[in-house]
Amino acid sequence: MGKSGAGILFFMCCVVPTLATVHTVGDSAGWALSVNYGTWAKGKTFNVGDSIVFNYPSGHTVDEVSSSDYEACTTGNSIISDSSGATTIPLKTAGTHYFICGVMGHCSGGMKLSVAVAAAGGGGGGGSTTTPSPGSGTGSTTSTTNPKPDTTTTTTSHPSASVTLSPFIPLLICGVVTIFSYFVI
Repeated sequence: MGKSGAGILFFMCCVVPTLATVHTVGDSAGWALSVNYGTWAKGKTFNVGDSIVFNYPSGHTVDEVSSSDYEACTTGNSIISDSSGATTIPLKTAGTHYFICGVMGHCSGGMKLSVAVAAAGGGGGGGSTTTPSPGSGTGSTTSTTNPKPDTTTTTTSHPSASVTLSPFIPLLICGVVTIFSYFVI
């Protein structure tokens, strides 16, 4: 391979994206009282390495809470709390993650989201969500579960999903290609 071939290979290696997905909660509606987050999460696959982004105006918060605090709509023991208006949560561990708005009445009014996060490379199996039914009052919930299928499925793109570029992986690949090109070519 000549110098131009090595350059092309180097360029191609530097633009290889990872498979992490960024999910924008509520799509264009964002994190608000008028959104059914059970419907939003239905059919989406969340994996370790993905991120979820909450976009919201002042007067709201994003709190990651335990299962019991999620059910009770309490924030006294929040794992994470943010009110910046643009909160990005990296999904670092498998399992169910619970998010609520900590402003009084907002969680019971529907601003709560739970996502089932699959292990990295596990292919996920949809999300499992529980959110209050709009207009149903405090305590009523609607549950949606998307069990993991026994067969391989094709995942379609959602408007809230995008592929992100990890800065470390392309640099690592570029370094290997450079070393290979130096010694072999």
